[in-house]
Amino acid sequence: MNDPLNIRIRSWVRASAEDQRDGLEGYLSVFVGFLVVDNITLRRTAEGRYALSFPRRTSKSGQHHAIVRPIDDQARQAIEHHLLAQLRETEAFVP
Repeated sequence: MNDPLNIRIRSWVRASAEDQRDGLEGYLSVFVGFLVVDNITLRRTAEGRYALSFPRRTSKSGQHHAIVRPIDDQARQAIEHHLLAQLRETEAFVP
């Protein structure tokens, strides 16, 4: 696949049936250039569309801090579209 974003899926793990009932579809690990980004989650929204959640940590005070994230909403949409297209090409992903 031509990869203008230089992002490709390294692995996909489907969530448990219980987690899927709550909207969590599974976990992605991706290559971004020479880096690996783990723990990207694929979720199904209440409206039924897929959305990615990027890894973050939670401080002792409960604040969330992104570990890695898209630079803006347009980048997020491009990354989601790109990775979902790759996922749909794999046998392991059954929507």
